[in-house]
Amino acid sequence: MLIKRSPNGIELPFSSEITPREVFESRRDFIRQMAVGSIAGTALFEMANREAFSQTPGAQKLASTLNPAYALIEKKTAYKDATTYNNFYEFGTDKSEPAMNAGTLKPHPWTVTIEGEVKKPVTLDLDALLKLAPLEERVYRLRCVEGWSMVIPWIGYSLSNLIKKVEPTGNAKFVEFITLDDKKQMPGLRRPVLEWPYVEGLRMDEAMHPLTLLSLGMYGEVLPNQNGAPVRMVLPWKYGFKSAKSIVKIRFTKEQPRTAWNIAAPGEYGFYSNVNPDVDHPRWSQASERRIGEDGLFAKKRKTLMFNGYNEVASLYAGMDLKKFY
Repeated sequence: MLIKRSPNGIELPFSSEITPREVFESRRDFIRQMAVGSIAGTALFEMANREAFSQTPGAQKLASTLNPAYALIEKKTAYKDATTYNNFYEFGTDKSEPAMNAGTLKPHPWTVTIEGEVKKPVTLDLDALLKLAPLEERVYRLRCVEGWSMVIPWIGYSLSNLIKKVEPTGNAKFVEFITLDDKKQMPGLRRPVLEWPYVEGLRMDEAMHPLTLLSLGMYGEVLPNQNGAPVRMVLPWKYGFKSAKSIVKIRFTKEQPRTAWNIAAPGEYGFYSNVNPDVDHPRWSQASERRIGEDGLFAKKRKTLMFNGYNEVASLYAGMDLKKFY
Protein backbone atom coordinates (compact mmCIF):
# COMPACT_ATOMS: atom_id res chain seq x y z
CA MET A 1 0.00 0.00 0.00
CA LEU A 2 1.25 3.47 -0.82
CA ILE A 3 1.68 5.82 2.11
CA LYS A 4 0.99 9.53 1.82
CA ARG A 5 3.94 11.67 2.79
CA SER A 6 4.08 15.32 3.72
CA PRO A 7 6.59 17.56 1.88
CA ASN A 8 9.55 18.55 4.05
CA GLY A 9 9.47 22.18 3.00
CA ILE A 10 13.08 22.32 1.81
CA GLU A 11 13.65 23.98 -1.56
CA LEU A 12 16.31 23.25 -4.15
CA PRO A 13 18.80 26.04 -4.81
CA PHE A 14 18.68 27.88 -8.11
CA SER A 15 21.23 26.84 -10.72
CA SER A 16 23.29 29.97 -10.02
CA GLU A 17 23.79 28.78 -6.44
CA ILE A 18 24.97 25.28 -7.33
CA THR A 19 28.61 24.21 -7.39
CA PRO A 20 29.65 23.27 -10.97
CA ARG A 21 28.55 19.75 -11.89
CA GLU A 22 32.05 18.64 -12.98
CA VAL A 23 33.26 18.84 -9.37
CA PHE A 24 30.94 16.04 -8.39
CA GLU A 25 31.49 13.63 -11.32
CA SER A 26 34.03 11.57 -9.36
CA ARG A 27 31.52 11.18 -6.50
CA ARG A 28 28.89 9.86 -8.91
CA ASP A 29 31.34 7.35 -10.41
CA PHE A 30 32.27 6.15 -6.91
CA ILE A 31 28.63 5.60 -6.00
CA ARG A 32 27.99 3.67 -9.21
CA GLN A 33 30.95 1.37 -8.61
CA MET A 34 30.05 0.70 -5.00
CA ALA A 35 26.35 0.23 -5.72
CA VAL A 36 26.35 -2.43 -8.42
CA GLY A 37 24.90 -5.71 -7.20
CA SER A 38 25.10 -5.14 -3.44
CA ILE A 39 22.84 -4.33 -0.51
CA ALA A 40 25.30 -1.67 0.58
CA GLY A 41 25.05 -0.20 -2.90
CA THR A 42 21.29 0.10 -2.58
CA ALA A 43 21.75 2.04 0.63
CA LEU A 44 24.20 4.37 -1.11
CA PHE A 45 21.71 4.95 -3.92
CA GLU A 46 18.98 5.91 -1.47
CA MET A 47 21.32 8.19 0.47
CA ALA A 48 22.48 9.95 -2.69
CA ASN A 49 18.94 10.46 -3.94
CA ARG A 50 17.77 11.91 -0.63
CA GLU A 51 20.64 14.38 -0.92
CA ALA A 52 19.60 15.26 -4.45
CA PHE A 53 16.46 16.97 -3.14
CA SER A 54 18.15 18.60 -0.16
CA GLN A 55 19.45 22.12 0.30
CA THR A 56 23.10 21.06 0.13
CA PRO A 57 24.92 23.12 -2.54
CA GLY A 58 25.72 20.97 -5.54
CA ALA A 59 23.61 18.03 -4.34
CA GLN A 60 21.97 17.62 -7.72
CA LYS A 61 23.15 14.07 -8.37
CA LEU A 62 20.62 11.29 -8.84
CA ALA A 63 22.00 7.77 -8.51
CA SER A 64 20.71 5.19 -10.95
CA THR A 65 21.67 2.00 -12.75
CA LEU A 66 22.14 2.04 -16.52
CA ASN A 67 19.59 -0.22 -18.22
CA PRO A 68 21.56 -1.94 -21.01
CA ALA A 69 18.37 -2.50 -23.01
CA TYR A 70 18.13 1.26 -23.48
CA ALA A 71 21.80 2.21 -23.91
CA LEU A 72 21.96 3.72 -27.39
CA ILE A 73 25.30 3.70 -29.18
CA GLU A 74 24.55 7.12 -30.68
CA LYS A 75 26.46 10.13 -29.43
CA LYS A 76 24.65 11.90 -26.60
CA THR A 77 23.59 15.50 -27.01
CA ALA A 78 25.80 17.83 -24.99
CA TYR A 79 24.32 18.75 -21.60
CA LYS A 80 24.60 22.45 -22.43
CA ASP A 81 22.57 22.02 -25.63
CA ALA A 82 19.93 19.86 -23.96
CA THR A 83 19.41 22.43 -21.20
CA THR A 84 19.49 25.65 -23.24
CA TYR A 85 17.47 24.71 -26.33
CA ASN A 86 14.01 23.82 -25.06
CA ASN A 87 10.31 23.94 -25.77
CA PHE A 88 8.53 24.82 -22.54
CA TYR A 89 5.97 27.52 -23.29
CA GLU A 90 5.21 28.06 -19.62
CA PHE A 91 8.54 29.94 -19.58
CA GLY A 92 8.45 31.46 -23.07
CA THR A 93 8.01 30.48 -26.70
CA ASP A 94 11.60 31.06 -27.83
CA LYS A 95 13.96 28.09 -27.46
CA SER A 96 16.32 30.08 -25.22
CA GLU A 97 13.64 31.48 -22.90
CA PRO A 98 13.02 28.44 -20.66
CA ALA A 99 16.66 28.34 -19.53
CA MET A 100 16.58 32.09 -18.84
CA ASN A 101 13.18 32.24 -17.13
CA ALA A 102 12.72 28.91 -15.32
CA GLY A 103 14.56 30.01 -12.19
CA THR A 104 11.18 31.09 -10.79
CA LEU A 105 9.99 27.47 -10.64
CA LYS A 106 10.14 25.89 -7.19
CA PRO A 107 10.47 22.14 -7.74
CA HIS A 108 10.54 21.33 -4.03
CA PRO A 109 8.32 20.70 -2.14
CA TRP A 110 6.22 19.01 -4.82
CA THR A 111 3.41 16.51 -4.92
CA VAL A 112 1.74 14.50 -7.67
CA THR A 113 -1.89 13.46 -7.21
CA ILE A 114 -3.11 10.25 -8.86
CA GLU A 115 -6.89 10.10 -9.18
CA GLY A 116 -9.84 9.11 -11.36
CA GLU A 117 -10.60 5.54 -12.34
CA VAL A 118 -8.28 3.88 -9.82
CA LYS A 119 -8.90 1.79 -6.72
CA LYS A 120 -6.10 3.45 -4.74
CA PRO A 121 -5.98 7.20 -5.39
CA VAL A 122 -3.02 8.81 -3.68
CA THR A 123 -0.89 11.94 -3.43
CA LEU A 124 2.85 11.31 -3.56
CA ASP A 125 5.72 13.64 -2.70
CA LEU A 126 9.12 13.44 -4.36
CA ASP A 127 10.55 11.15 -1.71
CA ALA A 128 7.75 8.65 -2.33
CA LEU A 129 8.21 8.90 -6.10
CA LEU A 130 11.95 8.25 -5.75
CA LYS A 131 11.31 5.09 -3.74
CA LEU A 132 8.44 3.75 -5.81
CA ALA A 133 10.74 1.77 -8.14
CA PRO A 134 14.49 1.41 -8.80
CA LEU A 135 15.82 4.33 -10.82
CA GLU A 136 17.25 3.49 -14.23
CA GLU A 137 19.31 5.49 -16.69
CA ARG A 138 17.94 5.13 -20.22
CA VAL A 139 19.42 6.79 -23.28
CA TYR A 140 16.51 7.82 -25.50
CA ARG A 141 16.20 9.74 -28.72
CA LEU A 142 13.67 12.55 -28.52
CA ARG A 143 12.25 13.95 -31.77
CA CYS A 144 10.58 17.37 -31.89
CA VAL A 145 7.69 17.99 -34.26
CA GLU A 146 9.59 21.05 -35.53
CA GLY A 147 12.21 18.83 -37.13
CA TRP A 148 15.06 18.55 -34.63
CA SER A 149 16.16 15.80 -32.29
CA MET A 150 18.41 15.03 -29.32
CA VAL A 151 19.85 11.96 -27.58
CA ILE A 152 19.50 12.27 -23.80
CA PRO A 153 20.34 9.97 -20.86
CA TRP A 154 17.15 10.13 -18.77
CA ILE A 155 16.67 8.84 -15.23
CA GLY A 156 13.43 7.31 -14.04
CA TYR A 157 11.37 4.12 -14.31
CA SER A 158 8.56 2.74 -16.41
CA LEU A 159 5.26 4.46 -15.65
CA SER A 160 3.72 0.98 -15.37
CA ASN A 161 5.30 0.70 -11.90
CA LEU A 162 3.11 3.53 -10.65
CA ILE A 163 0.05 2.37 -12.56
CA LYS A 164 0.18 -1.08 -10.98
CA LYS A 165 0.37 0.45 -7.50
CA VAL A 166 -2.82 2.50 -7.88
CA GLU A 167 -4.79 -0.35 -9.53
CA PRO A 168 -6.83 1.18 -12.38
CA THR A 169 -10.44 0.05 -12.65
CA GLY A 170 -11.89 -1.59 -15.75
CA ASN A 171 -13.21 1.83 -16.77
CA ALA A 172 -9.72 3.32 -17.16
CA LYS A 173 -9.09 3.64 -20.90
CA PHE A 174 -6.77 6.67 -20.92
CA VAL A 175 -4.24 8.43 -18.70
CA GLU A 176 -4.22 12.22 -18.49
CA PHE A 177 -1.20 14.27 -17.36
CA ILE A 178 -1.81 17.74 -15.95
CA THR A 179 1.04 20.18 -15.41
CA LEU A 180 1.57 23.02 -12.94
CA ASP A 181 -0.59 26.11 -13.51
CA ASP A 182 0.97 28.92 -11.46
CA LYS A 183 1.61 32.31 -13.07
CA LYS A 184 3.97 33.33 -10.27
CA GLN A 185 6.27 30.41 -11.02
CA MET A 186 5.60 30.20 -14.75
CA PRO A 187 5.51 33.65 -16.39
CA GLY A 188 4.65 32.20 -19.79
CA LEU A 189 1.18 31.29 -18.52
CA ARG A 190 0.26 34.97 -18.85
CA ARG A 191 0.37 34.54 -22.62
CA PRO A 192 -2.74 32.89 -24.12
CA VAL A 193 -0.73 30.79 -26.59
CA LEU A 194 -2.31 27.56 -25.33
CA GLU A 195 -5.15 26.54 -23.05
CA TRP A 196 -3.64 26.25 -19.56
CA PRO A 197 -2.85 24.14 -17.65
CA TYR A 198 -0.93 22.10 -20.19
CA VAL A 199 -2.57 18.69 -20.55
CA GLU A 200 -1.38 15.57 -22.36
CA GLY A 201 -2.64 12.02 -22.50
CA LEU A 202 -2.06 8.42 -23.52
CA ARG A 203 -4.14 5.37 -24.18
CA MET A 204 -3.80 2.81 -21.37
CA ASP A 205 -1.76 0.34 -23.42
CA GLU A 206 0.64 3.14 -24.37
CA ALA A 207 0.96 4.18 -20.74
CA MET A 208 1.72 0.58 -19.71
CA HIS A 209 4.39 0.02 -22.36
CA PRO A 210 7.89 -0.45 -20.85
CA LEU A 211 9.29 2.43 -22.94
CA THR A 212 6.97 4.94 -21.25
CA LEU A 213 9.23 6.63 -18.73
CA LEU A 214 8.33 8.63 -15.65
CA SER A 215 11.46 10.74 -15.41
CA LEU A 216 12.97 12.47 -12.38
CA GLY A 217 16.35 13.28 -13.86
CA MET A 218 18.78 13.43 -16.78
CA TYR A 219 22.57 13.27 -17.22
CA GLY A 220 22.93 11.78 -13.75
CA GLU A 221 21.20 14.71 -12.06
CA VAL A 222 17.73 15.85 -11.03
CA LEU A 223 15.82 17.50 -13.86
CA PRO A 224 16.71 21.14 -14.52
CA ASN A 225 13.73 23.46 -14.25
CA GLN A 226 13.72 24.17 -17.98
CA ASN A 227 13.56 20.46 -18.77
CA GLY A 228 10.44 19.76 -16.73
CA ALA A 229 11.51 19.60 -13.08
CA PRO A 230 10.87 17.82 -10.89
CA VAL A 231 8.91 15.08 -12.70
CA ARG A 232 7.94 14.62 -16.34
CA MET A 233 7.09 12.01 -18.95
CA VAL A 234 9.46 10.81 -21.70
CA LEU A 235 7.82 9.06 -24.67
CA PRO A 236 10.61 8.41 -27.18
CA TRP A 237 8.42 7.19 -30.06
CA LYS A 238 6.19 10.28 -29.99
CA TYR A 239 6.93 13.91 -30.81
CA GLY A 240 8.38 15.81 -27.88
CA PHE A 241 5.30 17.83 -26.97
CA LYS A 242 3.58 14.61 -25.85
CA SER A 243 6.07 14.31 -22.96
CA ALA A 244 4.36 16.44 -20.33
CA LYS A 245 6.62 18.39 -17.95
CA SER A 246 6.32 19.54 -14.30
CA ILE A 247 3.42 17.16 -13.66
CA VAL A 248 1.15 17.76 -10.66
CA LYS A 249 -1.70 15.38 -11.45
CA ILE A 250 -2.18 12.04 -13.21
CA ARG A 251 -5.80 11.15 -13.88
CA PHE A 252 -7.22 7.89 -15.22
CA THR A 253 -10.26 8.46 -17.44
CA LYS A 254 -12.94 6.70 -19.46
CA GLU A 255 -12.76 9.23 -22.28
CA GLN A 256 -9.86 10.46 -24.40
CA PRO A 257 -8.37 13.57 -22.75
CA ARG A 258 -8.49 16.95 -24.45
CA THR A 259 -4.81 17.75 -24.91
CA ALA A 260 -3.20 21.19 -25.20
CA TRP A 261 -1.85 21.12 -28.75
CA ASN A 262 -4.76 19.10 -30.11
CA ILE A 263 -7.10 21.79 -28.77
CA ALA A 264 -4.96 24.61 -30.20
CA ALA A 265 -4.52 23.13 -33.69
CA PRO A 266 -6.29 19.80 -34.22
CA GLY A 267 -5.39 19.76 -37.92
CA GLU A 268 -1.69 19.88 -37.08
CA TYR A 269 -1.32 17.99 -33.80
CA GLY A 270 -3.22 14.74 -33.40
CA PHE A 271 -3.82 12.91 -30.14
CA TYR A 272 -1.35 10.13 -30.95
CA SER A 273 1.45 12.22 -32.51
CA ASN A 274 3.66 9.22 -33.20
CA VAL A 275 6.88 10.02 -35.05
CA ASN A 276 5.99 9.18 -38.65
CA PRO A 277 8.17 10.34 -41.56
CA ASP A 278 5.33 9.58 -43.98
CA VAL A 279 2.92 12.05 -42.38
CA ASP A 280 4.03 15.63 -42.90
CA HIS A 281 3.09 18.52 -40.73
CA PRO A 282 0.82 20.79 -42.83
CA ARG A 283 3.65 23.34 -43.00
CA TRP A 284 6.78 21.19 -43.32
CA SER A 285 8.09 17.71 -44.05
CA GLN A 286 8.76 15.18 -41.27
CA ALA A 287 10.96 12.96 -43.45
CA SER A 288 14.26 14.23 -41.99
CA GLU A 289 15.58 15.88 -38.86
CA ARG A 290 18.41 18.03 -37.57
CA ARG A 291 20.31 16.57 -34.62
CA ILE A 292 21.11 19.34 -32.13
CA GLY A 293 24.89 19.63 -31.79
CA GLU A 294 25.48 18.62 -35.41
CA ASP A 295 24.91 22.08 -36.81
CA GLY A 296 28.11 22.50 -38.82
CA LEU A 297 28.07 23.97 -42.30
CA PHE A 298 28.22 20.55 -43.97
CA ALA A 299 26.16 18.60 -41.45
CA LYS A 300 23.55 16.48 -43.19
CA LYS A 301 20.06 16.02 -41.88
CA ARG A 302 19.19 12.56 -40.61
CA LYS A 303 16.43 10.44 -42.06
CA THR A 304 13.55 10.27 -39.60
CA LEU A 305 12.65 6.73 -38.56
CA MET A 306 9.15 5.37 -38.07
CA PHE A 307 8.28 5.55 -34.36
CA ASN A 308 11.64 7.33 -34.00
CA GLY A 309 13.27 3.91 -34.40
CA TYR A 310 11.38 2.30 -31.48
CA ASN A 311 9.63 -0.37 -33.52
CA GLU A 312 8.71 -2.37 -30.41
CA VAL A 313 5.63 -0.13 -30.08
CA ALA A 314 4.31 -0.96 -33.55
CA SER A 315 1.99 -3.67 -32.20
CA LEU A 316 0.11 -1.00 -30.21
CA TYR A 317 -1.21 0.40 -33.48
CA ALA A 318 -1.88 -2.77 -35.45
CA GLY A 319 -4.77 -2.22 -37.84
CA MET A 320 -4.84 1.56 -37.33
CA ASP A 321 -4.54 4.02 -40.21
CA LEU A 322 -1.61 6.07 -38.90
CA LYS A 323 -2.24 8.83 -41.43
CA LYS A 324 -5.74 9.25 -40.04
CA PHE A 325 -4.75 8.73 -36.40
CA TYR A 326 -1.73 11.02 -36.53
